[in-house]
Amino acid sequence: MNKSASNDPLPLVLMVLTVTTGLVDAVSVLGLGRVFTANMTGNIVFLGFAIVDTPGLSVPLYLVSIVSFLVGAAMGGRLGAAMVNVPRRRWLLAIALIEAGLFFVAALFANGYDINTLTPTHQLYAMIVLTAVAMGLRNATVRRLAVPELTTTVLTLTVTAIAAESSLAGGSNPRFGRRLAAVLSILAGSAVGALLVYQVGLAVPLMLTGFCILVATIVYATHPASKTIAGNPR
Repeated sequence: MNKSASNDPLPLVLMVLTVTTGLVDAVSVLGLGRVFTANMTGNIVFLGFAIVDTPGLSVPLYLVSIVSFLVGAAMGGRLGAAMVNVPRRRWLLAIALIEAGLFFVAALFANGYDINTLTPTHQLYAMIVLTAVAMGLRNATVRRLAVPELTTTVLTLTVTAIAAESSLAGGSNPRFGRRLAAVLSILAGSAVGALLVYQVGLAVPLMLTGFCILVATIVYATHPASKTIAGNPR
């Protein structure tokens, strides 16, 4: 392993993206009718509740989010396969430009939108579609990168590992710092996102999400480790 690979700052980039997941969750859950656009487990559970007419839950909203996420994941898979033999920087920059662009467009749809009445309806659905496609694209890309403990969106297995592989359970606490940082990153992003949603609306956290994605990826692209061929395993 060369020096640039051993010092690859990619985990730091993924930690920044993990923070943005908290921002997106705040926007979608608090501003888009209790819909997740980053976490499909929550959507499928809520869809089950909505199917039996649980008050305040909407079947169409969850279906639109799930389908949009699948479209984004398919896009991410196609792009990953198409760029398997190019430098990782080129692949990740392309993904970041698309993902950030989707969030910036979603921010435009947030103008004039009322989080209390979830109206206008076309803006509600537009933001769900755009953010869910972006997060599907993100998840497919991160899955292909396969950096341990850093999915950027899902924490259940991470939290399980913290306890199951702890010294109390007879383990050696492997990657404890990374696991804890992932949990705290989503926690921080969610808290900041909630404050922004209620103080200034949805546009600012959506813009901030896109900005963080672009900046983190562009900075990473300046590091020698980003020259690694995208198809190479880590």
